[in-house]
Amino acid sequence: MFKIRQRNCMLIATVLILVPCIVILMVLGPELSTETSLTQRLAECHMRLQYLESMYRARQEDVSLLSQYLGQLQYNNGSNVTNVSPPPQPVPNLLDALSPEARQLLRNASHVSRSGGSGFTRGYVSAQNIRLPNAYHFLPHLLDDAGSLRPAYFQSKGRSDVSIVLGVPTVRRDKQSYLLATLHNLIENMNDEEQNETLIIVYIGETDFDAVQLIAKQIETSFETHVESGLIDIIAPAPSYYPNFERLRITLNDSLERVKWRSKQNLDFAYLMAYAHSKGTFYVQLEDDILTKRQFITTMKKFALIKSALTKPDQPAWFVLDFCQLGFIGKMFKSAELPYLITYFQMFYNDKPVDWLLTYFIESKVCRTDKDQKHCNLEKARYWQHFRKSLFQHIGTSSSLKGKVQKLKDKQFGSKVPSYYAHTHNPPALVKSNIAPYKNYLLKRAYRGETYFWGLLPQPGDLVQFIFEQPTLLRRYLFRSGNSEHPSDRFYNTTVELLPADSLSENSSVWSTYNTTTDGYLVVGAFDGLGVAEGLLDPKIGAIKEIRLHVHSDSENWALLSEIELQQMDNNASHLEANAAKPRYIAVS
Repeated sequence: MFKIRQRNCMLIATVLILVPCIVILMVLGPELSTETSLTQRLAECHMRLQYLESMYRARQEDVSLLSQYLGQLQYNNGSNVTNVSPPPQPVPNLLDALSPEARQLLRNASHVSRSGGSGFTRGYVSAQNIRLPNAYHFLPHLLDDAGSLRPAYFQSKGRSDVSIVLGVPTVRRDKQSYLLATLHNLIENMNDEEQNETLIIVYIGETDFDAVQLIAKQIETSFETHVESGLIDIIAPAPSYYPNFERLRITLNDSLERVKWRSKQNLDFAYLMAYAHSKGTFYVQLEDDILTKRQFITTMKKFALIKSALTKPDQPAWFVLDFCQLGFIGKMFKSAELPYLITYFQMFYNDKPVDWLLTYFIESKVCRTDKDQKHCNLEKARYWQHFRKSLFQHIGTSSSLKGKVQKLKDKQFGSKVPSYYAHTHNPPALVKSNIAPYKNYLLKRAYRGETYFWGLLPQPGDLVQFIFEQPTLLRRYLFRSGNSEHPSDRFYNTTVELLPADSLSENSSVWSTYNTTTDGYLVVGAFDGLGVAEGLLDPKIGAIKEIRLHVHSDSENWALLSEIELQQMDNNASHLEANAAKPRYIAVS
């Protein structure tokens, strides 16, 4: 009896404690959520205001330069007056043509005073304005060509005022190019809303205009929709932007080739950042051989706003947010603060690699000579903050520096990366190919969704055949080549061909829609620049006996099929769902 009463007392006490807690959570829960949302909105407004202030400062600089020019012109006219000549005519007062706000700004910038009337009554005094150093002091070769800072190639729809700008520098590579695969991966992992608040700037760091045009054409062809929408800008500098690299100082005991490579990279980053400075609130530095995760734009923006909101007035604000542990990949900056880095890179471009310069820049801001390295690291951590999981992974192995092999992987990205997409309900078929498979990456296993097909160097005339056990009505086909680990192992100059099960009449419209091969196959598609072949089939073709991939030229790379989907005409919804792409993973080596 006593135990029952004790149990009831415990139950009543528990209820009395839990009920008020639940009520408090129900009442305060929405308020806490609202407070968090408002805090993030305030942080976003603060970042936006900082960006607008930087744009205002840029306009002030323009006005200051203009006023100095006009003032100097007036002073020169006045200084040429002799005692015997008539008094000079005043320089036309251009201030009257401007708005009152602009006139006041010009007066403040030039220290010009007015004493009534419409003209100046007093010119400049003989003392000149002090001229501060600028890019021409650090890069004097720019003065040799008036167009040294004008892009040699420029493709843009004028998108600006975005949340995040992604900078992707690229150059011509002798072996593998990962650029198109990188751009595809970036865009594929953005939703529509993220695409609308993002700008991707591809910087082509080449002086050979033919090479620039070739890379730009590849981008414009492969991503025509995104170039037209304004998501992608393409720029390339004038050859005169670069100094004579043969005359660089040898630093850090590096070879001349390495000094030239890292010096050029510093200048490339400075140019790219200078162009991106006025385009958005945040800037993220990337490379042309990476992959990322879904909704990475939202993740980065949210993290930046939270960090900004949590910064107290008496604490230093972050300078760089790090979304990747490797080199300069995934480093986010406030666009308003990019001029600091641009100037620093221009000053020391010949001295150190770009990732070292970033480290030294932060240390110059926070580290003290009277404190030890531990104190320095603690202070740096406040300015240079890291996201808990890396959002970018380096996939390239061939560096832009000739002879350099880059196999670094970011362990914080995750232990697995997508390797292939499995479709387990493709129609029954005999599959075969005269492309020799590598190890156990067999075509029949790839067709069943067990792995991907990886074959040795394809040759002209090689075939990958799918011969159906029964004539099959196909609605759609999809073949995806290459994957995240081997983005260049794609099918090049390869067509998709099929063999109808029944002979088509001579009057069939199919003959005018598709080309045919000498052995009676219809050519229904081809692999594009991203290594993908997909399309819908005309129902008039009827049942199909075979579909095949036909290689027409030599390839410098192996061939990898990471996705095979053959969608039947009579598939119901449940069957389509069963055969939907299922991502499979392999461990990063």
